[in-house]
Amino acid sequence: MLRGLDGVSEYDARRPIVPSGNNVLGLVKHLATMEFEYLGSCVGRPVDPPVPWVADGSIEQSADTWATAEETRDEIVTLYRRAWAHSDASLAELPYEAPAHVHWWPPERQATTLGHLLVRMVDETARHAGHVDILREFVDGRTDTAGFEDDELQAYVADVAAAAEAFR
Repeated sequence: MLRGLDGVSEYDARRPIVPSGNNVLGLVKHLATMEFEYLGSCVGRPVDPPVPWVADGSIEQSADTWATAEETRDEIVTLYRRAWAHSDASLAELPYEAPAHVHWWPPERQATTLGHLLVRMVDETARHAGHVDILREFVDGRTDTAGFEDDELQAYVADVAAAAEAFR
């Protein structure tokens, strides 16, 4: 996730790039929040001090998905690194079978385990890492298309476009 911030201007890290408003720095902030919640609070290990947008309830208005003008990139990156350390401590101290409770899930699913939440967090991170890859393509054209030279990539994209044209 943090690699997605490499070489990105402050503006490009924060600006809404797609219609949903997603941006690279906001996704890092969101994942930090989710790690603190899923692998911390939900297993009885809340972070201290609490994440402000969780404590004040503004997470309900998506305050965890974008950086305010007052929040610095360094603060959000540091928060994400703190979330990693907090998660690592939870995983070191608790068995995968440890009970967990996710209060924002439907009542019939709220009781779960640390192991289930770990899988959920891996999925959440992988999904948002893919979003960051796409956002970076929009920002500066950076892609993770290993093995393609520029001219090969252009030919590949032309083939994909030609195949789609058959259905226009």
